[in-house]
Amino acid sequence: MTIVLRQATLGDLGMICRLRVQRTAWLTARGSDQWTVAGRGLPIEIFARAVGRSLDAGETWIAEIAGEPAGTITVNDRADSGLWSRWELDDAVIVHFMIVDLRFSGQHVGHHMLAHAGTLARQRQREWVRLDAWTANTGLHDYYRSEGFRLARIAGPPAQGPSRALFERRADSWDRALPVPVLAVGRPDHSVILGPPRPNN
Repeated sequence: MTIVLRQATLGDLGMICRLRVQRTAWLTARGSDQWTVAGRGLPIEIFARAVGRSLDAGETWIAEIAGEPAGTITVNDRADSGLWSRWELDDAVIVHFMIVDLRFSGQHVGHHMLAHAGTLARQRQREWVRLDAWTANTGLHDYYRSEGFRLARIAGPPAQGPSRALFERRADSWDRALPVPVLAVGRPDHSVILGPPRPNN
């Protein structure tokens, strides 16, 4: 099984919103308020606008298995106010909206998407991959720890949102011998292997 990453387009917005609705229902059934309005998550309309802006900026990626969308991740250099300091943002890429389609649970889709974030960080000469996780979702915290992230801290005031558990992993800690296949832009029938920049020696 090969997991391939491609850059998302505006045509993927509906699918991404469906993944978020699917995962929210799954979380709710397990007692989590993550992404629910009651838990102070973004209403789906506001989520769609935020993702739309990221699509316009070329910041969102789709993981595919055998041509089927299996997950999505957004990677940029921004975060909600009060989470990370300016110097932490300047030295990192920030992961947002990572969602795996339930049909592909257990197939390491999230692992590959996070590894791709690490590749993007190295290409941009950033030392860290950072993200905020839903504060009360300790199962999610355990997942990020299993993926090699460490809890930096729980953000305090002035951060007021429900997603204040701050995790980070060094960008050079992913196995560079296993780059993630990425579809070449403008060539949907071909893929290229985007690995880290080669050392100058």
